[in-house]
Amino acid sequence: MRYLTLLRTFVLANALVFLAASLPAQSISDTTKGGPLDLGKMWTFDNPPSDFFQKTYNFKADQQWFDEARLASLRFADYCSASFVSANGLVMTNHHCARESGTGVTRKGEDLNATGFWAKTAAEERKVDGLFVDQLVKIEDITKRVQDAMNTANSEQAQLQAREQVFSDIKQEYNQKEGWKGLELQTITFYNGGRYSLYGFKRYTDVRLVFMPELQLGFFGGDYDNFTYPRYALDCSFFRVYDNGKPLQTAHYFKFNPNGVRDGEPIFVIGNPGHTERLKTVAELEFDRDLQTPATIQLLRNRSAALQAYNATAKSDSVLNEIFSLENSLKAYGGQLEGLQDASLLGRKAVFENQFKAAAKAKNLPADQLKTWDEIASNTAQLRSVFKDASYLGPSEQTMGELMTFANLVTQFSEILATRPQDAERARPLMVVPTIKNLTLDQAYLAAHLSEAQQALGNDDPYVKLALTGSDGKSRTPKEAAAYLFKNTKLLDPAFISELATRPNAAAASNDPMLALAKIGFPRYRTAALQARQISQRQEVLRGQLGRMLYDVYGTAVPPDATFSLRINDGVVKSYNYNGTKAPIMTTFAGLYDRNYSFADKAPWDLPARWKTPPMELLKQPMCFISTNDIIGGNSGSPMINKNREAVGLAFDGNMESLPGEFIFVPDANRTISVHTGGIVAALKYIYKADRLVSELAGTAVPPKPATAKKK
Repeated sequence: MRYLTLLRTFVLANALVFLAASLPAQSISDTTKGGPLDLGKMWTFDNPPSDFFQKTYNFKADQQWFDEARLASLRFADYCSASFVSANGLVMTNHHCARESGTGVTRKGEDLNATGFWAKTAAEERKVDGLFVDQLVKIEDITKRVQDAMNTANSEQAQLQAREQVFSDIKQEYNQKEGWKGLELQTITFYNGGRYSLYGFKRYTDVRLVFMPELQLGFFGGDYDNFTYPRYALDCSFFRVYDNGKPLQTAHYFKFNPNGVRDGEPIFVIGNPGHTERLKTVAELEFDRDLQTPATIQLLRNRSAALQAYNATAKSDSVLNEIFSLENSLKAYGGQLEGLQDASLLGRKAVFENQFKAAAKAKNLPADQLKTWDEIASNTAQLRSVFKDASYLGPSEQTMGELMTFANLVTQFSEILATRPQDAERARPLMVVPTIKNLTLDQAYLAAHLSEAQQALGNDDPYVKLALTGSDGKSRTPKEAAAYLFKNTKLLDPAFISELATRPNAAAASNDPMLALAKIGFPRYRTAALQARQISQRQEVLRGQLGRMLYDVYGTAVPPDATFSLRINDGVVKSYNYNGTKAPIMTTFAGLYDRNYSFADKAPWDLPARWKTPPMELLKQPMCFISTNDIIGGNSGSPMINKNREAVGLAFDGNMESLPGEFIFVPDANRTISVHTGGIVAALKYIYKADRLVSELAGTAVPPKPATAKKK
C-alpha cells in the first residue's frame, strides 16, 4: 500500500474514480411504466415514513416507535448491520459478517470455520480486537449551512472544497457541544447533496464473540446458492457488547419472536444499505452497461481465479474470505449487468427521467438547472473518451500487481528527481525493494492485467505491443509476458533501486523491461486520470444539483439513495414465480437435508458431524423466508422486525432478481432472504444445545456475569 500512497502524493490524479453519486431510494409499488417509485423505499430516520406506513399497512408508528427501533439497531464495524436482541448487550448479525472476527479469535489448534464457536459460559466469550459497533443516538439537519457554503464558491472544485471545509468545521464545533461530546460524528449526504445531516454515534469497542455456526451452515451451498432462493443457510452469529468490563445493560433491543412470520404480514428491515445509484441518468447507466461494469466483472473474475489457484496450496482462511468476497461481488455485478442490458428496465429509467424533467419545469425551477441532464450526458461522453487509458493503465496492486505498480512509481520518482529534487526527498525513503508476500500471485495479477489491456486496447496499442513482444521481438501470451517481465526485471535488486533513487534520469536511461513498459503506460494514465478527475468533479456537482431538484420536486415522498447510513424499509412476506414454478414463503430444515442428500454430502452442500443425525422435531422447523423488502450490500445483519418491534428474522441476501436493485427497484420478483428467528432458536436448541443463549433470547436468562480472574 505504501507505493499507492506515494502515487497519491506525487500524481495529481492517481486513479480514475467514476463517481457513483448517492441517489434517491427505491420503489413503493410497481408500475410497468416507470416513475419516481422505482427509486425505492430506503427511508431515513431523519424523516420517518409514519404517514406512509399508516396508509399502506393501516399501522401507526409514532416517533417513539421509530426511536426505539433506531436505538436497538447497530452498525457492525464498517461493513455490516446488527441489532441488540437482549437486555444484556447481546448482538445479532450474520455469519458472513462474523467470519473475519471468528478468524481473529481462533486459537492455536482450532479451526472455527470447521467447528463453529459457542461460549457455554460468559467467561468463554472472546473479545475481538478492533471490532466495534455503532449506535445512532443523535441526528442534526445541517443542510442550509452546507449549501450556503457551497453557493458562495465559483467553481466545481471550490464548491467541493467548501463542502469539505464546512463538514470539518461542523464536526469540530459539535465535538464540544453538550450532548454530542464523546460521540463518533459523521456527516451524511442525502439526495446527492439535496440534504445533509450530522449523525452522532455511541461507539462500543469491547465486543465479544458468543456464537458462530460452522462455515458449512453459515455459507451452506457456497457461491452456487448465493443470491438464489429457496435457501438453506444458518447465516447468523451472536456477539455481546461489554461496558466497563460488564455486559452492557440496555433497554433498547428487539425481543425474539420465533413464530412471527406469516404470509402477507408487513415486515420492516433496519440496517445500513451501502450504496445505490438510482438517480443515475440514462446516459450514465449506458456508460456503466458498455464500459464500467464489464470492466469491473473482468477484473473481479481474473483476481478471484488467481487467488483460487494460489489458495489451492496455501489453504489460508484470510485468502478464502477474500475469495468469498470477490465471488460475491462478481455474482452481484453480473446480475447488475444483466439488468443494465434489459431494455425494459432502462426504458423505465427513461420514463422517469422524462417525468422528472417535466415536473421540474412545471415547478418553475431555474432554467440553468433544467440543463442538468444534458450537461451530465456531455460529461459522460467525455468520460467515455478517457476510460480505457485511465482504467487499464492505472497502477494498483489489485490490478497490475505490486511490482508493476512499483515500476510506475519509479518512473514518476525519476522524473521528479530530475525536475524537482526537493520534492523527491520526501519520497526517497519509499524507494526500497518492495516486500512482496507472494511473487507467484503478484505475477498472476500482472498476467491478468496484460490480458485485460490486450482485450481493451488492442494488439496494435504501443503498450500492449511492447508488453507482449519485449525488446527481443518474441511474441508472447499475457501469461508468458508476465513471466518474462518478472525474470528480467532488476526491480528486486537493492543496488539497482539505490541507483534509481539517487541518480536523476537513471530510470529513463534503463532498459529494464518493467520500467520500459511503465514509461509508456504511466504518462498516458496520468493524462487520462487528470482529465477524468476534472470531469468527475464537474459530474459530482451536477449530480448534487440533480439531487436538490429531486428533493425540490418530490420532497421526502421518495427516500434518498443508500449511503451506508441507517435506514428503515418496509415490505411484506410474499411468494413469487420463478423457474416455471412458485417459491414458498419459507424453507425448512427438511429442505436443508434434502439438498445435502441430493448432492451426496459433497461440498459446498456437506454438513458437519453434529448435523448428521438431526432430531425429527428439527426437520419441520422453519429455516429461511422471503419478503419484498428493499436491501443491498451493507444490509447484511439487519434485523427483520414486525409491527410490535419483535425480531422475526435476520436479513442476509437477496435473490438473483434483486441484483438490478443497484440502479432500480422493481419489486415484482425482487426478494430479501432472511434467516427465520424460529430457525435460529431451533438450531441453538436441537443441534448446539446452547441452552444459555436460548434462554436469553426467550427473555428468561439470568444476566451473564463478567469473567473473573482465577486465583493462582
